[in-house]
Amino acid sequence: MSELRTEYLDYTEADSVFEAYVASPADTTGPRPCVLVAHEWSGLNGAMRAMTEKVARLGYVGFALDVYGKGIRGSETGDNSGLMGPLMADRALLRRRLLAGLAAARRHPAVDTGRIAAIGYCFGGLCVLDLARAAPPDLRGVVSFHGVFQPPNLGAQGPISARVLLLHGWDDPLAPPADVMAVTRELTEARAPWELHAYGHAQHAFTFKGANMPERGIVHHPEADRRSWTAMRTFLEEVLA
Repeated sequence: MSELRTEYLDYTEADSVFEAYVASPADTTGPRPCVLVAHEWSGLNGAMRAMTEKVARLGYVGFALDVYGKGIRGSETGDNSGLMGPLMADRALLRRRLLAGLAAARRHPAVDTGRIAAIGYCFGGLCVLDLARAAPPDLRGVVSFHGVFQPPNLGAQGPISARVLLLHGWDDPLAPPADVMAVTRELTEARAPWELHAYGHAQHAFTFKGANMPERGIVHHPEADRRSWTAMRTFLEEVLA
């Protein structure tokens, strides 16, 4: 499957405008399962659009979320803490923006609203966990690729119904073993159906080709990249069946 239909789609949350990127198989004639794609800390840039298209080639509607705002994008190789930091400090705002993106996906005519999942990378891995924590009733599953696991601290966590798959590089300095154990305890207490795949010797951003900053623990790991994609495909086939 190679021919895709792509578009940009505006949506709003409060007084802010956001711009999703949507990709779907060009022969789509009826609703398809949808996979939300949550971006890493640079925003909805080229790598995330390419990933959204890769998801669409699996037969899904790929719907790339935007939590920064239309036209607000960082550098794919620079420091984007100024963009990510305010949302890390206000996880309630981040949750509202994530739910607004989910609502926009639900409204898309190509989306089967009963079959929606989400995947996310780095900061986006935290975003999809926050989306699962919000417990929207139609979210079937989430996949966090080399995500960070800091809890949102928004009060008592209710039950999490979405299945959760954590794809984690064991040597990731941004998600040390203590954080991994904490998030698995949290998910267990919330009665989430969760699983963890930990890749030995893999560091942060292990799926990003060209990542080569070992001094920051950011290195592409081809084997973990391949295995995690296969794990995600199997997971999505199950939860969106």
